[in-house]
Amino acid sequence: MPSAYSISDLSNEFGVTPRTLRFYEEKGLLQPARIGQSRRYSPADRARLILILRGKTLGLSLRESAELIGMYDPASNNRKQIKRLIEKIQARREQLVAQKLELEQMINDLDAWEKRSIDSIKSHSST
Repeated sequence: MPSAYSISDLSNEFGVTPRTLRFYEEKGLLQPARIGQSRRYSPADRARLILILRGKTLGLSLRESAELIGMYDPASNNRKQIKRLIEKIQARREQLVAQKLELEQMINDLDAWEKRSIDSIKSHSST
């Protein structure tokens, strides 16, 4: 594993733009060393980026990802961090299930209105 990564190394590896990495840096999530104009990301920055992107995949906000990253504590085997992640996953699942139910109801309503509209056209065209 390299001891440092360039902005293009990480952007290519993870399929994100350099602008995205600079944005995460502005938010304090990544802290690359500066050598002149170039940024050098540490293995810890790379690990934080993995967590940020994983959080994004799970639907977590950057603030939530930052909270989890800030809880990193290898001395405790990251128990608190993992428990908090489980809570966030459960909350996200509940939110998605509720949205799914709403969408299913909307689809049923659309189907019913479409059927009524088609039936209305048919009944008026036969007269």
